[in-house]
Amino acid sequence: MKPVIITSVSEMIKVSRSIKTSIGLVPTMGFLHEGHLSLVKRAKQETETVVVSIYVNPSQFAPNEDLDKYPRSFKRDIQLLAELDVDYVFFPDKREMYPEGYKTWITVEKISRILCGKSRLTHFRGVTTIVTKLMNLVNADFMFMGEKDYQQIVILEQMIKDLNFKTRIVRCPLIREKDGIAMSSRNKYLSSQQHEDALCLYKSLLMAQEKYEEGLTDSAEIIIQMKKLIERCNGVVDYIEVVDPNSLQAISNLLKGCRILVAVKIGKTRLIDNIEIN
Repeated sequence: MKPVIITSVSEMIKVSRSIKTSIGLVPTMGFLHEGHLSLVKRAKQETETVVVSIYVNPSQFAPNEDLDKYPRSFKRDIQLLAELDVDYVFFPDKREMYPEGYKTWITVEKISRILCGKSRLTHFRGVTTIVTKLMNLVNADFMFMGEKDYQQIVILEQMIKDLNFKTRIVRCPLIREKDGIAMSSRNKYLSSQQHEDALCLYKSLLMAQEKYEEGLTDSAEIIIQMKKLIERCNGVVDYIEVVDPNSLQAISNLLKGCRILVAVKIGKTRLIDNIEIN
């Protein structure tokens, strides 16, 4: 059944406050792929009412990034969500989310300025602000998010804890294409050759896991070897970091449960990926 489409803030508040069952929120920027749909399926399993938001949030894009060309496919998105029997789609425009005179922003200190935050200086301020608004408007009990954006999840969990929001994040596994590349709406930008080159992110992470299993634990040495593999595939490394999974602070030696996070440019497209070492 086709979901009910809500476009105004006032209507979303009215509807969400009338719902007496548990509410699951899946926040997206649209152009849905199997990664997004896996979150929706999980939400359907664990909550009684599911709201999917579709909003390309301008505040998380820098002036030189791809806001204007970010892929959009609303009609197709609705068809996919109808097949999964989603209850509501919240599809506001910029005037609804950032009306004239808007001045309020939310920032999680320190962990928003490392990793992706180093090169995308205002990105996480935009993410934390829009997610706060969405959680509030939807009155969400649970929010379903994929671990591809691992830093984002950690930042949002910290924000929720610090500000005593009721919403709880349900972490969901990163979904990959058949060849191993992490699913992303931005994969659409890649040519066939670039798509092949982009496999270097996952290959480098798998290599790191193999090196760990062979007994190599020095983070600096593993990062050097990962960087060489990525550069052989025409990738330009933004960062490779071995981090504590909770604090996101860099650690000098790989340990079971730590995370390796990578950000790489393939052509003009910036891609991220990560794995847990186990």
